Amino acid sequence: MTPDSPPVLKFEHVTVSFDGQVALDDVSFEVREGDSRILFGAAGSGKTVLLKASLGLTRPDSGRIFVFGQDITLLKESQLSDIRSKVGMLFQESALFDSMTIEENVAYPLFNQKAIHCEAAEGRQKVVDALRFVELENTLAKFPSELSGGMRRRAAIARAVVTGPPLLLYDSPTAGLDPITANNIIALIVKARDASRTTTLMVTHRYQDGNLVAKFRYNLEDGRLEHVAGRDPGFDASTRFMVFREGRLVFDGTQRELEESSDPYISKFVLKRD
Repeated sequence: MTPDSPPVLKFEHVTVSFDGQVALDDVSFEVREGDSRILFGAAGSGKTVLLKASLGLTRPDSGRIFVFGQDITLLKESQLSDIRSKVGMLFQESALFDSMTIEENVAYPLFNQKAIHCEAAEGRQKVVDALRFVELENTLAKFPSELSGGMRRRAAIARAVVTGPPLLLYDSPTAGLDPITANNIIALIVKARDASRTTTLMVTHRYQDGNLVAKFRYNLEDGRLEHVAGRDPGFDASTRFMVFREGRLVFDGTQRELEESSDPYISKFVLKRD
């Protein structure tokens, strides 16, 4: 994407409310190709609402939302298909369909989004490739109940990436997981971002998650994560941290700026180092 290209996602003074209760309050930001945004905030501060608004699942009361340069604010449900086909989302707690096999779950976006035209054989290969990407290629015939929590989360990531979307949204991808499994999930998110220069928004309550996204990248040559802080400042700067409080975006900056903030609310989301 050239500097003159539109942002992948842009909010302009977006306000969302439900039954008179403000969920997002005059929120503005933009994200460009390959960049990452880490969203922090107390429960109910508007993070999940922001992700849903980015998909057109929640409509703003005021302001405008642009996805790939297109204003989706007033689009009808039938007009959102093309946009949604370019966006992958991992919902809270994975949100897999219990009655479907893992293969059917991952294939769901390929055969249920009108803007995606995929033959059966091609679709199955895409599913196999997506599950191989998350190291679950042997689970095609299994049901979600047969997998561990971490495996279900990986299957949900496979479903999010199966269409090759340029924008990926993750809602609390490590919630409820042990630290080792959580780090493995973040490694997959970094891998998905760097393999295709995917734009990434991630809601999380773990500072470690944001630190991994900001400080590591996926090496396509050897298939490993590598630490880049200190020798690739341009890459590091492509990850910004956003903190929400009662629907308002109260911080938008780099990891260093976040760690140096003296605001007591913002500081709650930073893992202090001795």
